[in-house]
Amino acid sequence: MPKITFMGAGSTVFAKNVLGDCMCRESLQDSEIALYDIDGDRLKESMTVLNALNANINRKRAKITPYLGTSNCRKALKNADFVVNAVQVGGYEPSTVIDFEIPKKYGLRQTIADTLGIGGIFRALRTIPVMLDFARDMEAVCPDAWFLNYTNPMGMLTGAMLRGTSVKTVGLCHSVQVCIDSLLRPLGFIDEDQAGKGITAADLGYTGLIAGINHMAWLLTLRKDGKDIYPAIRKEAAKFVKKERGHLKHPEKCGANLVRLEMLNRFGFYVTESSEHNAEYAPYWIKKAYPELIREFGIPLDEYPRRCVSQIEGWKKQYLEICAKGKVTHKVSREYGSLIMDAITADRPFQFGGNVLNRGFIENLPADAVVEVPCLADANGIRGTHVGRLPVQCAAMNMTNINVQLLAVEAALTLKKDYIYQAAMLDPHTAAELSIDDIVAMCNDLIKAHGSMLPKYK
Repeated sequence: MPKITFMGAGSTVFAKNVLGDCMCRESLQDSEIALYDIDGDRLKESMTVLNALNANINRKRAKITPYLGTSNCRKALKNADFVVNAVQVGGYEPSTVIDFEIPKKYGLRQTIADTLGIGGIFRALRTIPVMLDFARDMEAVCPDAWFLNYTNPMGMLTGAMLRGTSVKTVGLCHSVQVCIDSLLRPLGFIDEDQAGKGITAADLGYTGLIAGINHMAWLLTLRKDGKDIYPAIRKEAAKFVKKERGHLKHPEKCGANLVRLEMLNRFGFYVTESSEHNAEYAPYWIKKAYPELIREFGIPLDEYPRRCVSQIEGWKKQYLEICAKGKVTHKVSREYGSLIMDAITADRPFQFGGNVLNRGFIENLPADAVVEVPCLADANGIRGTHVGRLPVQCAAMNMTNINVQLLAVEAALTLKKDYIYQAAMLDPHTAAELSIDDIVAMCNDLIKAHGSMLPKYK
């Protein structure tokens, strides 16, 4: 009977997805589940939902126990086999608001701000200390557990765990699973009727190799029934961007995927994460000097705060319905977590796209970078696989992001303030828009606004 500890269990919808998936896996149905959070109301909501789910869909019934507050963290982790991390330190308010509003005063606009950019840097700086506390407890009470990190910024947080602790860690995202579908659908290779019936690219015979870094991994090969179709896809993508650029019906929604398709046109390969994400990972699209690009490419500025507000309101309504009916349904999600836990528990080999330290897996990226590569999970644990060299332009683009990640991790592990400034100076979007003096001043404002959410820097 494995023990699964879920850190940040107040993320109820996500906890429901991952733990609901576990309740659908034979090897995990009788698990002991520990739910940990520092917000009592959110933890109570998660207990209500997961108890209902356990009663409705789990034939064997898991044992679910809540643990509230930092004083109970070690108890929640004790003897865990798997630790799922979904914490959001500082929440929407005040932290996410700070991440957007202070840079905005300097004229620096963002879309999501959870992976790179100034928002990603400060999300890492306030989250890494909390995760290092988790790691110290894990080293004491569950040293053999696997830490499955879902929290962003993925590269920075996973890197800090792997470089700063002995905890066995892998970073998990869900952009790899849907990468090929997201490319083919706008171009008409998967129509809406097929998508509506749940038919995926894999069902239609499409396969590909994906490797790089989280949110900027590259679809390196694309085949249909064994035949290379990338040349045909590139031609269609070029036509699509030419047709749609500047003519979007709803440019604020980023629905046409134009940023990623333009990256495919210019760099030759498609990236895993959405256009609203990738618009802020490079210096090309969100520019004060060229405001028309926002409309032409459909870039939704301040998108993440809008999502947060919408999700908070939506969850309130959903929770009231669950309480009234006492019923919770579940459809197995696209998340890798339960399949990895099943693979290790039942020795059922499973291949997935995971984030791990680069131990030669991608030859032209640094060894201390976190890379996203095909990984194998089984009873022996989790291991990355060798990919080789990325196309030089893809590695170069990854390095613009890795530079920021490495410096932000260095700042968190050493508590030296200069590394914060340097991470921001090297961020592609920030550096393209602001002077060095403004970058330093903005970082100082952000440090002050975060207050006790950050440790003291030298």
